Amino acid sequence: MPRILLTTLLVLTALVLQVTVVNRLPVSVVPDFVLLVVIALGAIRGPVAGATIGFFSGLGADLLPPADHALGQHALVLCLVGFTAGRWAERWPLLTVAACAVGAPAFALAVSGLLGDPGIDLRTFEAVWPMAALVNLLAAPVVVWAVLKVLGPRPEKATAAAVPGWRRA
Repeated sequence: MPRILLTTLLVLTALVLQVTVVNRLPVSVVPDFVLLVVIALGAIRGPVAGATIGFFSGLGADLLPPADHALGQHALVLCLVGFTAGRWAERWPLLTVAACAVGAPAFALAVSGLLGDPGIDLRTFEAVWPMAALVNLLAAPVVVWAVLKVLGPRPEKATAAAVPGWRRA
């Protein structure tokens, strides 16, 4: 139960920090801390938990102002990113975090374009994605380190050797 509360607290903190502080900075591109927390939590907790955390984090991001997009757009993107981070982080942890941090803004822009956002076209993609990917890539190690400090390492999976008295049928 404490891990669920810590996870919820981390996501809510990232959402509030993103909306109240980071989005108001006087720079053109800022890191997406909600995305980075979802990547870190997915990498630590696994694919199912990563998808669930990503969905509810994205739904929270969809509901918080400024909500100028379709409801569920961030939920879809963060759900798939959380699942991907959880699925591949066990084999390639650094590569997975980097790929998710760089690829998620491109995926978010693609989903926006597919849902008919009039402000998204190829020129917007070429102007926005490289800087968004770079800023997320630079902020990812700090966020993953902070989440690891709060939650601890990924718990080991229960195996037959780890459970005394358990026998295979």
